[in-house]
Amino acid sequence: MSGISVKICGLTRPEDVVAAAEAGARYLGFVFFEKSPRHVTPELAADLALACPVGVAKVALTVNADDTLLDAICAGGAADIMQLHGHETPQRVQQVKSRYGLPVMKAIGVRDADDLAAIDTYAAVADQLLIDAKPPQNATLPGGNGLAFDWRLLAGRKYWTRPWMLAGGLTPQNVAQAVQMTGARQVDVSSGVESAPGIKDAGLMAEFIAAAAGAAAPKLR
Repeated sequence: MSGISVKICGLTRPEDVVAAAEAGARYLGFVFFEKSPRHVTPELAADLALACPVGVAKVALTVNADDTLLDAICAGGAADIMQLHGHETPQRVQQVKSRYGLPVMKAIGVRDADDLAAIDTYAAVADQLLIDAKPPQNATLPGGNGLAFDWRLLAGRKYWTRPWMLAGGLTPQNVAQAVQMTGARQVDVSSGVESAPGIKDAGLMAEFIAAAAGAAAPKLR
């Protein structure tokens, strides 16, 4: 076993929640961002959470959300981890941790080497980091665009002090290569396992998780 954990993000249907968990996903992500085709309301997420088995973490993805939305998400039981995917400051990360008593995963967008400095900044306050492709200029979505960044930026680097997850443009066909190049022990996928935006494909999810599990990740130093 490679010990690689998979997050299936952007789930919108109970049957997809069940299929992702049965395939071996460790994390299931719900998107609370109205511009996304994968957007769910706190009420729908509460229903989806009921299909999530014990032991699989529910991740609530929000983008520059206020406390009113976060309160509603938590009240419905749809969050074991808060994923902040906007321009939240380190101070906001700390506020969310303190208010809800939940682990916080902060997403960092990467396009080139200059973007890596933010990882160290947020590693000081977040419980986990999600290293994603930075969206194109004028993009409406901060993630879930099916874009990858240059994984060589992470190859051979000193690894950060917090657990981190690789995201951005991953598919069943390239996830093994991504793991091998970066040394990632956790990976995130959304559009790469869909038959349509927001509609997950059970076969693709199983294929992705099998490919990630079979990847020969290099040992971390």
